[in-house]
Amino acid sequence: MRTLYVFGPKFGLPDPSPFCMKAMVLLKMAGLDYEEDVCDPRKAPKKKGPYLSDDGELVADSTFIRWHIEKKYGHDFDAGLTDEQKGISWAVEKLCEDNIYWAVMHERWIVDENFRAGPIRFFDAIPNPMRPLVVAMVRRQLKRNIWGQGFGRHSRAEIVKLGNRGLEAISQVLGDKPYLLGNEAASVDASAFATVAGALSETFDTRILEHAKSLPNLVAYRDRCMARWFPKYARPVAAE
Repeated sequence: MRTLYVFGPKFGLPDPSPFCMKAMVLLKMAGLDYEEDVCDPRKAPKKKGPYLSDDGELVADSTFIRWHIEKKYGHDFDAGLTDEQKGISWAVEKLCEDNIYWAVMHERWIVDENFRAGPIRFFDAIPNPMRPLVVAMVRRQLKRNIWGQGFGRHSRAEIVKLGNRGLEAISQVLGDKPYLLGNEAASVDASAFATVAGALSETFDTRILEHAKSLPNLVAYRDRCMARWFPKYARPVAAE
């Protein structure tokens, strides 16, 4: 029995966390059945999601979930890739997770109007007298995290510029290919798709969304991957 602990659908996405979406895609790519349950970060092995319970073995973090799948089930996500392509794959994955992710998080959680449009709903279950205090505490902690990572030391315009340049880089690598590195999906597509889909979420009014929408191959890539892995969330394809 495999159970993946995630946060659940929000913001028009299968999950608001790109790391949870990445893990979901990896399991789907490997052809492994799994159930989903709600992640409580307080109970998670590394105090964050996602994590996988696989016959009682707990595996935390989307990258370690990938390596677990490869080791236990013998699935090679990057079969057929050259060493150069594998290097590009890892570099793009880290661009998504250590760069663009922080720009999107800043726009969602630190910008007040976007916070009110989305993340504030995470706190609905907290009794009202305590809710404002918990909201303020979580946002302060996240702001410290973004500052410690480095992105929070920039102005909002600079953060957006960095995030948009990262999306342009993904667009440049993708070109006119169906997937990042060719005709078949590889490990990098789990991260890149989740990142692009998050940037294109219409819940948030940001210049990152505007820029992502201006890159047609990224929009088509999001739609292609969504239809393949999460058809419930796929957008209708306009007739030509």
